[in-house]
Amino acid sequence: MSTSSTENTKVKRDKTAADGEAAAATKVGAGGDKSSGRTFDFDYAPSIESTEIVKIQPQNKLFIDGKFVTPKSAKYFATMNPATGEKLAEIADANGADVDLAMSAASRAYTKTWSKLSGRERGRYLFRIARIIQERARELAVLETLDNGKPIRESRDVDVPLVAAHFFYHAGWADKLEYAAPGRTVSSLGVVGQVIPWNFPLLMAAWKIAPALACGNTVVLKPAETTSLSALLLAEIFQEAGLPDGVVNIVTGAGATGAAVVNHSEVKKVAFTGSTEVGKIIMRSLAGTNKRLTLELGGKSAHIIFEDAALDQAVEGVINGIYFNQGHVCCAGSRLLVEESIANVFVEKLKARMQKLRVGNPLDKNTDIGAINSEGELKKIRSLVATGQAEGGEFFEPTDIRLPEKGYYHRPCFFNNVAAAFTLSRTEVFGPVLTISTFRTAQEAIAKANDTQYGLAAGIWSEKGSKVYKVAQGLKAGVIWANTYNKFDPTSPFGGYNESGFGREGGRHGLLSYLEVK
Repeated sequence: MSTSSTENTKVKRDKTAADGEAAAATKVGAGGDKSSGRTFDFDYAPSIESTEIVKIQPQNKLFIDGKFVTPKSAKYFATMNPATGEKLAEIADANGADVDLAMSAASRAYTKTWSKLSGRERGRYLFRIARIIQERARELAVLETLDNGKPIRESRDVDVPLVAAHFFYHAGWADKLEYAAPGRTVSSLGVVGQVIPWNFPLLMAAWKIAPALACGNTVVLKPAETTSLSALLLAEIFQEAGLPDGVVNIVTGAGATGAAVVNHSEVKKVAFTGSTEVGKIIMRSLAGTNKRLTLELGGKSAHIIFEDAALDQAVEGVINGIYFNQGHVCCAGSRLLVEESIANVFVEKLKARMQKLRVGNPLDKNTDIGAINSEGELKKIRSLVATGQAEGGEFFEPTDIRLPEKGYYHRPCFFNNVAAAFTLSRTEVFGPVLTISTFRTAQEAIAKANDTQYGLAAGIWSEKGSKVYKVAQGLKAGVIWANTYNKFDPTSPFGGYNESGFGREGGRHGLLSYLEVK
């Protein structure tokens, strides 16, 4: 081929690529017929993860004293597949009598068995659980995606490996607890009541159960009503690992079940992850008691992008921080602060990247953005987006993205040039919704990032390490990432300030809330 012909073909390809930036999310590139000059878009071939590995019981019982038992309430409720809107199974609705049985089992197991084991013996159980989680990783990932709606890539590559990692990590701590508080004496607390949310059902269970068991406590766990299936599969793994009866008990249900767990007289410590509103209710209910309490609540976390940042890398960080997880992460980077000098360039890069996002079947390995967890959450997101549009924000969404006809889905979107008083700048949204504003100096960036009632996380993007450290020192956030976002590790403590809660989970700091230190 001659040089001029090669150049002409290159021009055609460049034009096609430019025209394709507004293509549908499933359109991922452009090709060409060199002889005719015709161009065409092409799709990813579907790559659907099989569900054959998962066997879901049509009616799921409570896990109490090492066995699956019928609820005393004799009531069940439906759990839905958010990707289709269809019923997956029925979940037991535990009442106060069911919670009493779980607490009695946990108390007996603590007194007669678990508290009498050495740390080394407890560690063996945790290690065995971690290995079985690895062996059943695919099953867990598929079930999590079916019940939660998150993409299989996230369940498979992030959630389940971290679940195993938390049990491995705390297995190592079980016989070394004296090093958690050097020079002090430590002992277990007793029965721990734990309530977890729907956004990371299996991972949140591991975050709470693993350190509690490592420290010698027993557990009564209440998973979110819309995502209970993976916690019940974890109970099967506890049985397979030979965990003594009653050490972990799982009671499913809605808010009344959670309240019964939190307020039960047997509970010595409460660990809650969820909304700030419910966290405040729990604080009031426990006031005047001797119960320990840790809360991991809402967030409105900021990405701060400086002009010296690697912009393409920062765009990927923003996409990862808010869109890949559908905004379901409590620490989602839902507020974007961009240095004014690069704001236009950065926003255009972000738009181009968003055009290529793929929204659809969470079981498809090509999917970037899966389903919103429930119809109720989807209605909340739509309502808040409508509020943002009414307030006059510069709204953008890649309208060429086609949403599935069934299920609960929302396009990724953002509001540009918003003020601090903008509703979406201050309200937590569990969906793929971003707000963007600008700053001129590092001091202004810090002030804007801290202008929130929350304080869970933040991300700083700059090639200058000194700037990153200086800005980080001024931020009121429990977790701060530099030139990355949403990176988790069991060795690193996680938690927030202000209305994002208090206490830490993970690392040595996370152990202390499950120990009596003297």
